[in-house]
Amino acid sequence: MPTLLILFGLRFYFYTRDHEPIHIHVKSSDGEAKFEIEEELRLVYNNGLKPKDVKLAESILEENKENFIKEWKRVFGE
Repeated sequence: MPTLLILFGLRFYFYTRDHEPIHIHVKSSDGEAKFEIEEELRLVYNNGLKPKDVKLAESILEENKENFIKEWKRVFGE
């Protein structure tokens, strides 16, 4: 399970046996969420992340979207 980034108490990662569409899991001490990132950023589910952390995660995902997609494709192939 590659960790892509840890910032402000949020861990951004995906599982090595994950599946399309391209998505990132975000975990904090309060819970976790999953976001699709390939096209538009979309919250798939939120299991306990505080609303302020969801907004922060969305901002960080937007800023790092290209790098996260590149890493996904490096691990899983085009």
